[in-house]
Amino acid sequence: MNEPTVNHNIRVILFDLGGVLVEFDGIAPLIALSGNKLDKEGARRFWLTSPSVRKFETGKCGAEDFARHAVAELSLTMTPDVFLRQFLSWDRGPMDGALSLLDALKPHFLLACLSNNNELHWNRLREETKLPEKFHRCYLSQEIGLMKPDRESFAHVVRDLGTDPRHILFFDDNPECVDAARQIGLTARCTRGVGEVKAALAGLGLHRDNAG
Repeated sequence: MNEPTVNHNIRVILFDLGGVLVEFDGIAPLIALSGNKLDKEGARRFWLTSPSVRKFETGKCGAEDFARHAVAELSLTMTPDVFLRQFLSWDRGPMDGALSLLDALKPHFLLACLSNNNELHWNRLREETKLPEKFHRCYLSQEIGLMKPDRESFAHVVRDLGTDPRHILFFDDNPECVDAARQIGLTARCTRGVGEVKAALAGLGLHRDNAG
């Protein structure tokens, strides 16, 4: 679908977390665990389409159930406890420059995140980093019961914010999520990492990186 005409009257910047502002290394380790049965694209899509992931990240099951079902789904030889410990380690916290970027943007925009997340990774982010407090609103899949790229997750954010979708700019590293956001009228960019976010903001005239 073609992207809507860009409205430069952006009032809200909505961020995905993993792959955009947070270092999530769930691709290469998953390929290795699968014995290379999954390729890079298969591992990426696992996090979007797996029944076990969707149940866990929409709050419909706990961590232990998720691990048990994921191990079975992937035909892994490890125990669910071992898988869960590795899974927790794949979320490595904010990327370099993420917090300072949000600090620079926060006085000028309402900042929100829309994240396919879970109790383990979110609790770790909240307890060990300052990332959650950088946002005015946090929309977490395990709390709202909705996951990207389902369009209803974006519709939920638009309704809750009470903002015209044309005034919302969204960043995500998965093209399916970017397409879904565009379908309901958001301005959306596929970006991987803080550098690409800054470049996209600069291209829209919304941010200048004084640090070069």
